[in-house]
Amino acid sequence: MRRFSLIAIAFIVFAAAPIHAQAPADSAIKAMMLKSVDDWNRHDIDAFATCYKNSPDILFIGHRVSRGYDQMVATYKSVYGTPEKMGTLNFTELETQPLDARFATVTGHFHLERTTAGGGNADGYFLLVVEHTLSGWKIVRDDSTSLPPPTQKP
Repeated sequence: MRRFSLIAIAFIVFAAAPIHAQAPADSAIKAMMLKSVDDWNRHDIDAFATCYKNSPDILFIGHRVSRGYDQMVATYKSVYGTPEKMGTLNFTELETQPLDARFATVTGHFHLERTTAGGGNADGYFLLVVEHTLSGWKIVRDDSTSLPPPTQKP
């Protein structure tokens, strides 16, 4: 009976280990995402872009496909080049899912609050693949889908 108890305790400890290992990654990934929101809301595209891996291999899928860090930053600057166009960003429904020790996915909802002159509000969802690098967690794939604007009732 004692042997069974030790086996049961060992099983519980080892089965629970992945849950505890995921918590630091989840917190670090969400911290990176919140920092990106803060950088965006300060209207600092260059600081915001540091949440992406500075690599020619990254991929951003939005209204068009951008490959590589430089093209992604150029696209952000051309589309959101003024504080009015950047507006105020908010993420909700953030969920992380580890794929292994080096990669994870992040899903969530984004809301961009902007004036009509800035392009109006925008909402959508995203699926990110993030990589644990020497510089922390970085986005390597970004598939963001904008929702159509609500229709105006006559």
